[in-house]
Amino acid sequence: MFKKYQLRSYNFRLVILLIVTSVYGIAVINSADSSYTIKQCAGLLLSLFVMIVVSLIDYNWLLRFYWIMYALNFVLLVLVLALGSESKGAQRWINIGGFRFQPSELTKILLIMFTAKLISLYKDRLNTARFLIVLAVLLLVPIALILMQPNLSTTILLALILFTIIFCAGLSYRIMGIALLCIVPVTIILGIYISNPNQKLLKDYQRNRIMTFFEPENNEDGAYQQKYSVQAIGSGQLSGKGLNNDDPSSLNNAHYIAEGHTDFIFAVMGEELGFIGCCMAILLLSWIVIECIIAAVRAKDFAGRLICCGVAAQIGFQSALNIAVATQLLPNTGQPLPFFSYGLTSLVSAYISMGVVLNVSLQRNVERDDEIFADDFRG
Repeated sequence: MFKKYQLRSYNFRLVILLIVTSVYGIAVINSADSSYTIKQCAGLLLSLFVMIVVSLIDYNWLLRFYWIMYALNFVLLVLVLALGSESKGAQRWINIGGFRFQPSELTKILLIMFTAKLISLYKDRLNTARFLIVLAVLLLVPIALILMQPNLSTTILLALILFTIIFCAGLSYRIMGIALLCIVPVTIILGIYISNPNQKLLKDYQRNRIMTFFEPENNEDGAYQQKYSVQAIGSGQLSGKGLNNDDPSSLNNAHYIAEGHTDFIFAVMGEELGFIGCCMAILLLSWIVIECIIAAVRAKDFAGRLICCGVAAQIGFQSALNIAVATQLLPNTGQPLPFFSYGLTSLVSAYISMGVVLNVSLQRNVERDDEIFADDFRG
């Protein structure tokens, strides 16, 4: 379980980067709504402790229990549907001792590790129809349970993460081409069906978010979140109005930015820290993704490489989705900005992911398996 590691092999650069990013996030949360500051600080301390513990546990030892991870994830998602608490039309949380826990956040790292282990065991069968069908069925079960909550944004994010892992494992370009030929027409048909007011596939609020994005003039009430988000970011100009400012023209001070401490924290950042502040946040998140990719390249085995690729996709895609929503480039999805948005479950889960990456990086000096340098399986 625990190995003797050389201290010089520990990626302190990544740890410092994560702390700087999270402290930056706490400063913006404090400006958006100071009532959440203490909780986020406590969450950061807990997250750091959990990350350090996880980083010292051999990830290959953890991967021995990949079926237990899958079963645990399945049970938690079923419990959400059976006993979970509802908020804003969605049933995504479980109340434990006065705390609300969102299992779909933990699903991200559990499915990343499960998929990485399964593919590493059967990598020579990756491009066979039988294996891909079995893999698809196994992964669609938890994804379907999340979609039923309903949680469309996390469903889409998980699909992107898992596809990235399979692609990095060496999925054939021919198979990807066939998949795209199927996905594009299906997406068009679904889009046409969803535009029908009588459709039964999505909840009303989910459909309204999508239709509001394409037809904002027909639903001003539904478009106000992104409308004011864009205005706030634009009003910050180059350097912003300053954190905790008392500017009467501030949309944040006037409470026009909904969920400013969570989903729309990028809007608060844009208004109060300006273009420079937003660029710093994007740079920090990009740096974290790059560190994950470096860990993947240096990983001692195939499973470790896939885990790091999956975590890189998790941070990268989730950040891109959040920022795209805040800047009105995508419909409102409700995804938090990693390490910045308030949310203890999201923060702890992200740090667990980084703990696994740190352990993969910690073992980079161990003799690597030959598979890392073998030809890939793309046909």
